[in-house]
Parts: sequence; structure tokens; C-alpha cells
Amino acid sequence: MSLFKGTPFLIGLIILQACGFRPLYSEGAQVSAMPEFARIKVLPIPDRIGQQLRNHLLTALNPTQRNVRAQFIMKTKVKESISSLAVKKSAFATRANLTLTAKFSLSDSTGGKRLFSNSRSITVSYNILDSEFATLMALKNARQRAVRELSQDIRTQLGVYFSRPQTAKNN
Repeated sequence: MSLFKGTPFLIGLIILQACGFRPLYSEGAQVSAMPEFARIKVLPIPDRIGQQLRNHLLTALNPTQRNVRAQFIMKTKVKESISSLAVKKSAFATRANLTLTAKFSLSDSTGGKRLFSNSRSITVSYNILDSEFATLMALKNARQRAVRELSQDIRTQLGVYFSRPQTAKNN
């Protein structure tokens, strides 16, 4: 009876292997996106939110801060919007959503040819409190969370782009 306890797990592994699943950032994969990340030059993004996003992207794409020649240039535009959610009978909002939308494009640094472009959007919620200071701090925290999530989402999209076999051959 105990012989068959591991059977579902083993069958699951076989199915994953058969469908071609492979971790995106694994070093053992035939194509890894990690070395390409360090070759991306992230251009400055306007406003404070843009500066925070750029800093997170620089850390996410090149955590060791290796100094390599830029092969790709990434341009990014960020837009922020806030919408009220929960409204009391007195018509005051008690909850809000902060949405950050980033449109980014990856170009070749030599010819400027656009290689990849996408748009990502992240929505986070925060409380609107009686204290104005507490509400400002909640909004600030929501912005930090949204920027962090957005940078990871962009990194994932770039990883998918670079892990495609035809992309790896061209670079």
C-alpha cells in the first residue's frame, strides 16, 4: 500500500516533463534569460514613480551590478490612477485602488530597432482613514508595493521574451 503513495507525484512530474515545462530562470536550461538582463540599459523614467520603478528594474535585471556593454535599451512610461471603492452613507470613500500602468519597449542599442514592447498594469488597494497623515502613508505604501510588483512583472515578461528559442538565436 505504501508503494503507491508516491505514484501521483511521480505521474505529475512525468506530465510536466512531457509538456515541455522548464523553469524560466534555471541555469540548466538550454536558454537562460539571466545573462541578457544585464545587457539592458534602462533609460530614466520621468517623475518620482518612474525613478522608483527604474531603481527596482535596475536591481531586478542586474542584481550583481555587473558592468557590461548595453545591447538593449528599454524605454518606459508610467501612468498612475486612483479610484475610490467603498463609500460610506456619508459619501466618503473608505477604500481606494491605486493602478500603475507601464508601457515599455525594448530596442536594439545599435540600430534602434524595436524588438519587444508590452504594457503591464498592477492594481493595489489601500485604506482611506480619518487621519490625513495615515491616508498619505497608506498611499505611499501602496505606491511602493505597486512599483515593486510592476518591476517584477516587467522582469518576468522580459524573461519570457529572452527564453524563446528564436530570440536566443538572434542575440
